[in-house]
Amino acid sequence: MKKSTKLLILASVLTLPIAFTGCSKLNKSKSSTTGWNYNDSKNGGFQKVPYKNDKIGPGLVPIEGGTFVMGSIEQDLAYENNNSERRVTVTSFYMDETEVANIDWLEYLYWLGRVYKNNPQVYQQALPDTLVWRNPLAYNEPYVDNYLRHPAFQDYPVVGVSWDQAQAYCIWRTDRANEQILISKGIMKPNTNQAGADNFTTDSYYAGQYEGLVGKGVKNLDPGAANKTRPVRMSDGIMLPGEYRLPTEAEWEYAALSLKGNVKYENIQERKIYPWNGLTQRSAHGKTQGLFLANFKRGKGDNSGVAGYLNDDADITAPVKSYLPNDFGLYNMAGNVNEWVQDVYRPLSFEDVSDLNPFRGNEFKIKAKEKNGNYVKKDSLGRIPRIPDTVKITVDGKHIVKKDDVRGQDDPMEMYGYPATSLITNKSRVYKGGSWNDRAYWLTPGSRRFLAQDSASAEIGFRCAMGRVGPPSIGKTKNKPSFKSK
Repeated sequence: MKKSTKLLILASVLTLPIAFTGCSKLNKSKSSTTGWNYNDSKNGGFQKVPYKNDKIGPGLVPIEGGTFVMGSIEQDLAYENNNSERRVTVTSFYMDETEVANIDWLEYLYWLGRVYKNNPQVYQQALPDTLVWRNPLAYNEPYVDNYLRHPAFQDYPVVGVSWDQAQAYCIWRTDRANEQILISKGIMKPNTNQAGADNFTTDSYYAGQYEGLVGKGVKNLDPGAANKTRPVRMSDGIMLPGEYRLPTEAEWEYAALSLKGNVKYENIQERKIYPWNGLTQRSAHGKTQGLFLANFKRGKGDNSGVAGYLNDDADITAPVKSYLPNDFGLYNMAGNVNEWVQDVYRPLSFEDVSDLNPFRGNEFKIKAKEKNGNYVKKDSLGRIPRIPDTVKITVDGKHIVKKDDVRGQDDPMEMYGYPATSLITNKSRVYKGGSWNDRAYWLTPGSRRFLAQDSASAEIGFRCAMGRVGPPSIGKTKNKPSFKSK
């Protein structure tokens, strides 16, 4: 009897945690405010999706946000006073590991030519300007003919791309990445016969205006639904949480500085002039000592050094994974090519913009809807048209006006006298980073220049970014304490 009693008590003790665990899981599947079950068609079918980790799009690396001093610490040689230092905070986001390469752009062109074969101007508008390589007093015709399409240059950064073209690429890339997610999960089947307006775009899919080749779909828990499966919704957390886009100037500068590697506890131990530590552009370590850490122009007439010991191993651009990445794992955040950012240029933006996610260039838009609340019919490219969305702006604390275009907020372009005394307009976009044809001065992340958004150069490329949802922390910090949450 004693032995059986002990066994019974032991069994009871062992089952207690299991019982409590089961209750805990059951409680988590109920609404804490109504008591109704989540994910239960007998309780109406309202779904709560478990979501632990943010989805990272192809090619992106996570950038944990934080506070930093934005602006150049170099001497203002041109006396432009356009990048004075100011402390700001950037929230966590994602950024491309490398600059967008020629092979990436050729993939884009191939898709456009295949899907919009009956609308050839779409393809034509996406072609980079290869004539940016021409110089009246230099022989650069081999680059005009070969740089974009020859396989020898496929891993080199795409150039001759305007800001407008980069924006269009970001939209296309978002759609292709989301389409591939649905295909990889079996929700859709690959459809190589897409043509014209009948192609997958994220907006048209969410709006119910693109069906494609349906796979297994998502389980529909709505008890009144005719179908047992349904399309994906944003609330499912299956597709990417944001769009590929150009980084803001603040994001780009923060990512380039990559002060993460110089942080101990909450102190930045050493500031940076460049994306690497130190005061020079050369490596100070071991067998690589003396090698240049970026692709730039060392001096007049010196683009690559002497034969037998080329200083940066590049006379024009270099492959996008050349040199060492910075502490965020990003390549070529100084040199190789300058990079477009999202911002509209103003010399005094640092005085005006917010200290959280600073940015100048907002043009607020929303997807157009019919009077009945449904989205309007998609356009010839398969996209839902967007229209201006006005916001209320307080002027002088008294007057309230509605505006959708606030690119010139607190610093209108009319102040600069375009084109008589200045080239600054609401279409002047910032580019940063320095290039293969720039001196070391422009390699500092705080330096900034501008160009019209429909212009292109052999010295300007770009990379994409994407916003992050959820908590700002990325990964675990060694020796950092934290509170336990249930």
